[in-house]
Amino acid sequence: MKQPTKEKETSGKKRKRGRPKKAITRSGSLVVRLTPTERLAIAGKARSAGMRISDWFRRAAKVAVIRPRLSKEETGYLRTLSGMANNLNQLTKLAHTNGLVSLMADLRRLLYKVEVLLERIGRDDS
Repeated sequence: MKQPTKEKETSGKKRKRGRPKKAITRSGSLVVRLTPTERLAIAGKARSAGMRISDWFRRAAKVAVIRPRLSKEETGYLRTLSGMANNLNQLTKLAHTNGLVSLMADLRRLLYKVEVLLERIGRDDS
């Protein structure tokens, strides 16, 4: 029968065994569903970076820049521009029918409104 070996007590402390504990442990998980094509694309990018997929995904999520969707105000601007484009098409048709000179004032007014809206959208974008 073997007797349990006693540890050498040189400094009065027990010798630690095994892998040292990490300072930060990852205890949470996040499940992401991917298509096979998406998985292959991510795996290829991770491989070319010399990383594991989970490490690549974690780093990509940290540095990604996400642009927010359009606000209600910006959506209203786009809807207004769409309506103006429709009006412009109608005016163009009238210009071909009645002549361009008869629609000059309407076209200038519409052009001014388009420029004002584009300035507002450009100002909100910065």
